[in-house]
Amino acid sequence: MARQDLYFFSRWMFLQRKGFTWQRARHHKLICDALMRVYRGECKRLIINIPPRYSKTELAVVNFIAWCMGKVPDCEFIHTSYSGALAVNNSTAVRGVVQHEAFGGIFPGLQLASDAQHHWKSTKGGVLYATGTGGTITGFGAGKHREGFGGAIVIDDPHKADEASSDVIRQGVIDWFQNTLESRKNSPDTPIIVIMQRLHEKDLAGWLLGDRGKDGTGPAVAGGNGEVWENLRLSAWNDDDTPLWPEKHSAEDLRRMERAAPYVFAGQYRQLPAPPEGGVIKPDMLVEVDAVPHNVVEWCRGWDLGASAKGDFTAGARMGRLADGRYVIAGMVREQFETNKRDTLIKTTADNDGRGRVKQSLPQDPGQAGKSQVLAFAQLLAGHAVHFSPETGDKVTRATPLASQINAGNVLIVKGAWNDPFKEECRLFPNGSYDDQVDAASRSFNQLLHTSAGIFT
Repeated sequence: MARQDLYFFSRWMFLQRKGFTWQRARHHKLICDALMRVYRGECKRLIINIPPRYSKTELAVVNFIAWCMGKVPDCEFIHTSYSGALAVNNSTAVRGVVQHEAFGGIFPGLQLASDAQHHWKSTKGGVLYATGTGGTITGFGAGKHREGFGGAIVIDDPHKADEASSDVIRQGVIDWFQNTLESRKNSPDTPIIVIMQRLHEKDLAGWLLGDRGKDGTGPAVAGGNGEVWENLRLSAWNDDDTPLWPEKHSAEDLRRMERAAPYVFAGQYRQLPAPPEGGVIKPDMLVEVDAVPHNVVEWCRGWDLGASAKGDFTAGARMGRLADGRYVIAGMVREQFETNKRDTLIKTTADNDGRGRVKQSLPQDPGQAGKSQVLAFAQLLAGHAVHFSPETGDKVTRATPLASQINAGNVLIVKGAWNDPFKEECRLFPNGSYDDQVDAASRSFNQLLHTSAGIFT
């Protein structure tokens, strides 16, 4: 049975290697079934999203590669992970399985021809090459140019969790996949398997899967590399709100973890890297009103500046402080403009807000460029009360004061067509694709709190 089925092979080898029975769970069989489909040629592109420490590496890397080596002794694998050391450790674990006496009882005759940890071969032509994300793969390939299974590229956690929020580092992983790793297929039919916890909307899995809706269950579409990927998405919560692996995490454990770190939980444990509800900002706590209240004592429009017609948005949030200590967001302008059209939008909006009635608050770039920027905007907005200040801290830190007031029900929002996009951005912040409206609203709020900070003209 172990020779024919990866699930039984994994259970048997675990018992023989560890000396005790594997604590099985339903998702273990689901993972093995998906990998068996890859082996049978029924799936060429597979992404498995699963919480950390839920046996993904043991099954999808160590046991799968070893089992395939036994089934097809000359198959060729490339295995990668975010860390070269981790990839080598996994490669060593595969060697350990292949060299185990129990493995020989299932697949007799397979011997290793080399002792290297990151690159080893079998006497029957099998190869495993292991490297970290960004590593050199020149001269190595995966799979065979023939009918039937001949190996695969197996990617386990391509992103390091604490680096996934960096746009530069995250994009570097995608670029390496696209420019280096993907080209190492010896055949167009060589399977590629990605096993990872979701860390960001635009992580490698998100890029490959494309837009499948907010809950990830929409129709399969071609993703960033132009291919349609099969996706096994395993949330720590089952659809019936029971734990996926109750022996690992009880319902109480999961609820506690979700309360403590909603962003981490949404991505790594739900496989939905933007919290479905309640992250830093809970937009459902915004109080909708039909019109601006009469007791506004001070107005500010905060700006977040984009600089291209296809890049970041320019957004301007108009916010007022009420006499009773609450706040109201009365309007939002938001467009993608090049610099000259952007500046025209800012000038027109400020004029519409009224001279001396609504303070305009803009970010100031550092250094000499910032001084020139202040001078240019001061001339553009002559006659208006204009405030300039550099951005300090990260975007979450800047948004926290506003978030605390929204979450406490102390912020009103005037009904308008702009409400839904703003609320959606708040809901996904800081994991969403855009944060310009939140940044603009945060600037307005922080200026209303600290009227003496920055430069005024």
